[in-house]
Amino acid sequence: MGLFLIGCASGPRREGETKDYGFEGDSDIVWVRGPWESIRPSGNVDEVIDQLCPAVMELPRARLGEYGQEYCGVIYSFENGLYYASVPSPLKRAEMVGPSRRKSCFSPAVVKDSRGQLEPLADFHSHPWPSSPMSEPDRRRRNQRYRVRIQFDTTCRIQKLVPHIRDALPGEIYERQARSWKLIGYIQPEDKDSGFITPVRP
Repeated sequence: MGLFLIGCASGPRREGETKDYGFEGDSDIVWVRGPWESIRPSGNVDEVIDQLCPAVMELPRARLGEYGQEYCGVIYSFENGLYYASVPSPLKRAEMVGPSRRKSCFSPAVVKDSRGQLEPLADFHSHPWPSSPMSEPDRRRRNQRYRVRIQFDTTCRIQKLVPHIRDALPGEIYERQARSWKLIGYIQPEDKDSGFITPVRP
């Protein structure tokens, strides 16, 4: 699980940082500010999820494919029962300048929201291409920080991974269809390290 702190976002100190996201010290641990004003909070987490893709696709380079940029954020809640989304962050490891079929961003480990003690539920991230399902690295056990992972592409095809990392249940992959979730595959316990999907038979 990530670290979740109460407090105000600090000013930028390293390249790429802003008042909305940054690094913790000299590490690769990323913090993000919450809530994101572009997303309306809701007691139904799916209503928050449905707002994410259109809002993220308005951000710089979110749709530019090989020249594009991924964005990563967190969905969280308070005791009031409402779910919120953090500001999405583009922070990532240094990469070669120019087009690339591999894009990334750091899943934030810290959400800074001064209103109280928060409870994380999921991370979310975008892919800057159409027809881009959740990738194998996105599904691997070692890359899971939260109970749920949400991913979407430029067509706003939304997929959800429930990894069940800390129990013997298989991971579950869902796709958002007509405002509901359709189960499309399992990640069997023996496949959690690789992220291999066993499709659901029609």
